[in-house]
Amino acid sequence: MFQGLSDKFRNIFSSLTGVTKLTEDNVSEAVRNVRLALLDADVSYPIVSSFVKKVKERALGTSAEHHIQPKDYFVKIVHDELVQLMGSAEPSLSLKRNPSVWMLVGLQGVGKTTQAVKLAVLLKGKKFLRSPLIIAADLQRPAAIEQLKILGQKAQVAVFSDLTEKDPLRVVRAGMEHARKNEHDVVLIDTAGRLHIDQPLMEQIQQIKEITDPDEVLFVASAATGQDAVQTAVEFHKAVSITGSILTMLDGTARAGAALSILEVTKCPLKFEGIGEGIMDIQVFNPSSMADRILGMGDVINLVKKVENTFDPQDQPDLEKKLLQGSFTYKDFLEQLTKLSKLGPMKGLLKMIPGMPDLPDDLDFEKDSKKAKAIILSMTSTERQGETEIDHGRRQRIAKGSGTGIEDVNRLVKGFKQAKLFSKNIPQLKKKFKSFGGLGGLF
Repeated sequence: MFQGLSDKFRNIFSSLTGVTKLTEDNVSEAVRNVRLALLDADVSYPIVSSFVKKVKERALGTSAEHHIQPKDYFVKIVHDELVQLMGSAEPSLSLKRNPSVWMLVGLQGVGKTTQAVKLAVLLKGKKFLRSPLIIAADLQRPAAIEQLKILGQKAQVAVFSDLTEKDPLRVVRAGMEHARKNEHDVVLIDTAGRLHIDQPLMEQIQQIKEITDPDEVLFVASAATGQDAVQTAVEFHKAVSITGSILTMLDGTARAGAALSILEVTKCPLKFEGIGEGIMDIQVFNPSSMADRILGMGDVINLVKKVENTFDPQDQPDLEKKLLQGSFTYKDFLEQLTKLSKLGPMKGLLKMIPGMPDLPDDLDFEKDSKKAKAIILSMTSTERQGETEIDHGRRQRIAKGSGTGIEDVNRLVKGFKQAKLFSKNIPQLKKKFKSFGGLGGLF
């Protein structure tokens, strides 16, 4: 998502390289290109006009001072205004009651059912530690209940359904009673949708809202539908007073200007974003993170969250100690590779790092990681612990057992030895650089 927009912003910022002062001429040109880039990304015209006006007013007259170039200041202005446009801060989530009720609404085909399961997985996770229940209240779409049950079973999430009932209100009432009896502290209601907005649809979700009094009414919209999603959000907000939105398909190639418009039009925050097809591919919406991605600055915010949710901080001191002592083993390396794979595809992770250049399409980090795992698993326990030298004969055996080549084993062993040697020298490097006043705060 936003790849084309990010490229355009990079070109705009590059055009200001070497400029010593932001003048009417160069600011007007840059702002004109910002306007065109946002309109091409399907952001609504009134929002674009207001945005570029604020950027221009802040930018005019800025000169190079205190080692901050006008170009960098212009980038900061655009970033700040994007953050303001999308809500300033990460939205709050209402989980005060027991059970807390979240109702998902939206048109058919936007992914409400899938998002309900993703939300349940997120709420079960390390950050929230909740016991969610999904109520299958979509009795309109054929096979909707079966889809939800299959996804729920795969995600190990509780689902309440009644295939004999035709009235969604009765299903919801029974589901709420089931949640209380079974001590579920969050209830997610997957409501029915239509291909278009109609009165029966609105009346049904209004009635469900009346009997459940939900803490959150989340409008689910697909980024692929562009400005149509914005207008649909307005209609749902009029009917049931949505508390926030979930934007799906943000991993696609859609222009996705709706992400920059829904908040401004409904005055309700974007709360979650679907970033892939997997059941783990959802995250709390963060305006700063989205602004970083739009401007091609990586995504440190969500990278840190991924690491915190995957790696146990209690293991960190022990790992650091092993690295500094040079006692880090192949077994330790295998454990870190396994944990790293839980963060997602490596290419995607590297793109979240600021300043990381575009990577060639033929790079296959996952293939190399699988090779490394296979090689280490083909070692004996003493070899993995580094208690014996891996000579040529052993390397041949390991290559044969792992289904790799001898050159793959040689490369891993050589790289591992170099990494251990470097880690042992880190304390000496720290002392050396401190004596020279440090290296940009690195040590």
